[in-house]
Amino acid sequence: MNGPRARETVQKLWNASKSLQGGGVSYYEYVTELTYLLLLKMLEEVSRDGKKLEERLPADCRWGALKKLEGEARLIRYRALLLELGTRADINFPLVKQVFTDAKTSLTKATALTSLITTIDNVDWYAAEEDGLGDLYEGLLERTTSERKSKAGQYFTPRPLIETIVGLVKPKAGEIIQDPAAGTGGFLISAHRAIMRETDDLTKVTKETAFAQRNGNYQGAELITGTHRLNTMNLLLHGIDQPIDCIDTLTSDAEKFDKADLILTNPPFNKFPERVTRSDFVITAGAAKGPLPFVEHVVRSLKVGGRAAIVIPDNVLFEDNMGRDLRNWLMDLCNLHTVLRLPTGIFYAQGVKTNVMFLTKKSEERIGATKQVWFYDLRAQMPNFGKTRTLTADDFAPFIKAYGKDPLGTARRKDEGEAGRFRAFTREDIATRNDNLDISWLREDEEEVEEGLTEPDDIAAAIVGHLRAALEEIEAVADELAETEEVQA
Repeated sequence: MNGPRARETVQKLWNASKSLQGGGVSYYEYVTELTYLLLLKMLEEVSRDGKKLEERLPADCRWGALKKLEGEARLIRYRALLLELGTRADINFPLVKQVFTDAKTSLTKATALTSLITTIDNVDWYAAEEDGLGDLYEGLLERTTSERKSKAGQYFTPRPLIETIVGLVKPKAGEIIQDPAAGTGGFLISAHRAIMRETDDLTKVTKETAFAQRNGNYQGAELITGTHRLNTMNLLLHGIDQPIDCIDTLTSDAEKFDKADLILTNPPFNKFPERVTRSDFVITAGAAKGPLPFVEHVVRSLKVGGRAAIVIPDNVLFEDNMGRDLRNWLMDLCNLHTVLRLPTGIFYAQGVKTNVMFLTKKSEERIGATKQVWFYDLRAQMPNFGKTRTLTADDFAPFIKAYGKDPLGTARRKDEGEAGRFRAFTREDIATRNDNLDISWLREDEEEVEEGLTEPDDIAAAIVGHLRAALEEIEAVADELAETEEVQA
């Protein structure tokens, strides 16, 4: 986050959450509550074309009207206001309606609402807007995930990882950029920032391209209503004027997406009881919703020549039957040129092991597009990651250098051998491993790493991670047995 003033503002807003903890308001609920109030306040502060944005709201739905009330009357009006802002017919402000769809407050005491309104009113909004309202809001989201990694981390991809991925794949103005599991919008926002830097805030492109970039080129989905609300606010504050949809990518809802030039995504790691209902799916048709169907979506949604980076759990690399069929199909249509093995502890559970697959789509038909895959091991022999040792951009510097400057992964590379972190394996090598892409060669001192954990949250997250991993193995065996029974039947 940029600037000491922005950090100071985030700290002030965050300190206000402490007084609410005794009332049972979680960090995630607190940021959601702040989203409602911050949006009302910012509509009062921000102008477009010489008019305050709040003028698009009825007078009784504005910040000033709420602020005039006191005590219990204010809390009662606030509860009603959240409903009205999402439903009233006389409010023609789509972004506001998106943020307030199904909105409800977690506050039960009038004093808590008064405390938040006073805190927000005391912010230097001129300075906040000068420093970047988007950075301020992003800071609040980051604080949420750092405080409650075990719960909130599934919606927040670590920002150093996002920035690294976006820097490598090099998004360009005019491209359709998609995230089918967008969370709070980190990938889309990072891509937008990169394009803004490259185009001098879109002044180096045509007006048509600039308009499309803000109003249609960023596409995506977020199924969870509360997370979608945070996403809408986050994109708005970062200058992306068209919100993504609150839809399920693994249903026919995804038919509305355009074919993408670039897909950046971190899909849910877990499987869900619901089944995929996509008529265009073949490999994962009818499967439980989870990471495997999202991988099929990415391949099908890319244009030929398009590129993607997908954060996936280890089981996508080694799962048999459907998993193996999916990997073979992917490598036939796409050049899977790079797999980055990520450290443990950077997501919401210490024991969850994740990777990034970088690929370029070569054909709509199976042509054996992948000839070799480069693996970079950033997991083995790495420090303890958690509250006391957070992931930073510097941790990715060696990988960035090894990856090279070509976003399609075709830059000249050096195999570092068994003692190094970067190695290439041919498609034939992979076939001899039963098409298993969970390839490692450096010793992983996982037990020693976890012995070094000191924060209770990190220790608890490690336990949860191992339980999740064990559950995934059991589910994989159950799925294989079910598939075998279906074939026999």
